[in-house]
Amino acid sequence: MAPRPIFTLTHPRACSTAFERVFMTRRDILECSHEPFADAFYLGPELMSERFKDEAADRGTLGLSCSDTYQTVLDNFAHMQSQGKRLFIKDMAYYLFQPDGKPTSVAPSVSPRQEPGNPTVLPLGVLGKFHFTFLIRHPRRSIPSYWRCCLPPLSDRNGFPYFLPNEAGYEELVRLFDFLLESGVTDRDHLTVLDADDLLDNPEKMIRMFCERTGIDYSPCMLEWSEEDGRIATEKFAKFDGFHDDSLRTTRLEGRTHAQKISTVESEDAEWLKKYGPEAQKIIRQTVNENIPYYEYLKQYCMKP
Repeated sequence: MAPRPIFTLTHPRACSTAFERVFMTRRDILECSHEPFADAFYLGPELMSERFKDEAADRGTLGLSCSDTYQTVLDNFAHMQSQGKRLFIKDMAYYLFQPDGKPTSVAPSVSPRQEPGNPTVLPLGVLGKFHFTFLIRHPRRSIPSYWRCCLPPLSDRNGFPYFLPNEAGYEELVRLFDFLLESGVTDRDHLTVLDADDLLDNPEKMIRMFCERTGIDYSPCMLEWSEEDGRIATEKFAKFDGFHDDSLRTTRLEGRTHAQKISTVESEDAEWLKKYGPEAQKIIRQTVNENIPYYEYLKQYCMKP
């Protein structure tokens, strides 16, 4: 029996693009799918986000499909798997939920039958086909980074001209994590949860551990990216142009060369105030504080370096 597709669930600004690039080097054994459910969530006939509802005329510039349903994304997975390689998916957990905690039903394109207790748009039978892994980063780093991406000049390229706290993504990640455990899709004894800071501190060790847990044959070349790797990544990451610049500028997954700066609430607030102004600082702080409990909950399950 072929191994299940690997599905890495994450939230925005978790270094997930750099993480994804590691596995995009293994084109001999893996077929990578980059944020495939974004199209259905933001623009498709079953869209759930308010962000682009009033911008139909500009949708074509986002690098997304306006026709994708959740089922067409699943159909594309089946087509990719038919090529004989294992599928590696990286996506945001919140793309599978109605925003702001609103009740979520199974997507009509996928099934007419509803599943009480299932908090996502995908039936349990579909979720059970994937080997789920999880990538997280502390909100004090991810939220300010996301705010920066919603400002010019980056917002002029990515189509995200304002920040939405409901796109932080932590709550949905925890809700899906818990549901996968409760339903038996994910085995509590074989959890694969990775913190981006551990990845940046120990890239080779953490990628080796991830590969061992997911059944991928590790190779040191996965951490070094050729010109061809860069060309393919540029094509893949055309979706949401501007969010992936840091990852595209580098040619390897390189560990930190110095200790991470130790910050306090006061120093963070002062930094955000200086960079973004008083109103932004308040929103960033509130969003960070709201999501720290979700991060800390998932952190307890992380792989140890």
